[in-house]
Amino acid sequence: MKPVVSPAFILRNRGGRRRRDGFPARHLPLWVLAVGLILLMLPPEAAQAGEFSITRVKYHGGGDWYCDPTSLVNLQRFLREELGIPTAEKEQVAGLLDEDLFSHPYLYLSGHGNLRFSDEEAQRLREYLLGGGFLHVDDNYGLDKSFRRELKKVFPRRELVELPFSHPIYHMAYDFPHGPPKIHVHDGLPAQGLAIVVDGRVVVYYTYQSDLGDGWEDPEVHHDPPEKRLAALRMGANIVLYALSGQPRALP
Repeated sequence: MKPVVSPAFILRNRGGRRRRDGFPARHLPLWVLAVGLILLMLPPEAAQAGEFSITRVKYHGGGDWYCDPTSLVNLQRFLREELGIPTAEKEQVAGLLDEDLFSHPYLYLSGHGNLRFSDEEAQRLREYLLGGGFLHVDDNYGLDKSFRRELKKVFPRRELVELPFSHPIYHMAYDFPHGPPKIHVHDGLPAQGLAIVVDGRVVVYYTYQSDLGDGWEDPEVHHDPPEKRLAALRMGANIVLYALSGQPRALP
């Protein structure tokens, strides 16, 4: 029987996730430990409650926070069908000042245009991230300048750093030996995976020049070849798995 993890439990305990058939053998000890911890720590009522859902951040500034409307639905379906993770049929949406922000373990932010945080929103996001939350920002071509500017409000003394290709986020259920895949050309620059790291934990993961969200969309939207869509979905799954697995610092 597949273990079920409620979003509340994930945020509270940063628990692990299960492996899939074909998972590289060198990762097996990590996944056995993660699944074992879930089974030991989950109270009976939590094991029967809820489904994981990615939460899209609704932000101000004029940007299209609602972009790629089929992307998260498809990623959640992939998590459910390929990895056996109990996910909801739909995404959730939350603003940074919503009362229930801290009940959402995984935030996703994307768009093409301007992003702006008020001082109160920046403070709330900082508290959320330092309290155990996770934010994936996916530049949909046009977000980069405003995101970097607004991130300074959240972490004024921290810099985005590029994660090495050996980082576990690239080797969870699927191997990406060269970092995040490049789905669309944009400026022709290589795709990058950048992060804000606090005490060894990735609290913000930023995919730049990659455009994962477009790769998650229904195939008729961008007409991407199947191999690119699969790469995007697999990288998205890795990000979710890493964020919710206790975030190991090194591969076994």
